[in-house]
Amino acid sequence: MVRRALRRLPAPVRSTLLHARGDYAPWEDGFDFLPPPPVPGEQPGPPDFVGIGVQKAGTSWWFELIVDHPGVYHRPGIPKERHYLSRFVTGAFGPAEAAVYRDWFPRLAGTITGEWTPDYLGQPWVTPLLAGVAPDARLLVLVRDPVERFVSGLNFRLRMGAPATSATVSDAVRRGFYARHLQQVLGCFPAGQVLVQQYERCRVDPATELARTYAFLGLDRFEPGGLRRLVNVGGGGPVSLDPGAADRLADLYRADALELARLVPSLDLDLWPSLHRGSDRW
Repeated sequence: MVRRALRRLPAPVRSTLLHARGDYAPWEDGFDFLPPPPVPGEQPGPPDFVGIGVQKAGTSWWFELIVDHPGVYHRPGIPKERHYLSRFVTGAFGPAEAAVYRDWFPRLAGTITGEWTPDYLGQPWVTPLLAGVAPDARLLVLVRDPVERFVSGLNFRLRMGAPATSATVSDAVRRGFYARHLQQVLGCFPAGQVLVQQYERCRVDPATELARTYAFLGLDRFEPGGLRRLVNVGGGGPVSLDPGAADRLADLYRADALELARLVPSLDLDLWPSLHRGSDRW
């Protein structure tokens, strides 16, 4: 509730106020990764679904629509993004760590539960860990025009206080190579357990796309209210692309997007007009 009330404040001010009361986000140093104890009626276990990507592609909006379904349980106060597995690129991950992760997913009998950490898709050490601790989980991926995602993601990071360095820019570029990351995921999970959807298609026809998501998760048909509400909508930022730079990014991403379309036949590359820039080969 406190985080929601502070949303209108600039990110650095919001973070300072939250940190002063010991409140940290899961991706920040200082977050307590010990899960809250279950309340009566709850049973923890491996997540039934995990959203793994991508940043600035409507994942908070889509997650809220998922948990609107009466068959999905999400206890208030538990973050949408756990970031738990992100920490184990260098540290040991054994039975004790796996048990802690599973305890982050309490649910009531007859319901499913999960998380959505957009960073997971681009962190290649995560999916092998996830396959070990939750091999039956359904994986969700929302993708967006990679050039537009780059601009939105970079401005988001800068608004959140990230330094304007080449490392920050390089990270924003890296996140747009969806096929490269997805191939690694498909080496750990069967294709039938992974659903890739386009943010642009969800914006145009949320009812149809949400029905696809519900069906993929084994949920009955349901029509939540506020289908077109958006959350965490960015307010722009200092970065805008020079036309020549936009063309170079389009050239950089084009082959990966074509590979993604091969991996995901339902993908409609016409919904990503940025990739048509400067090319007569599209």
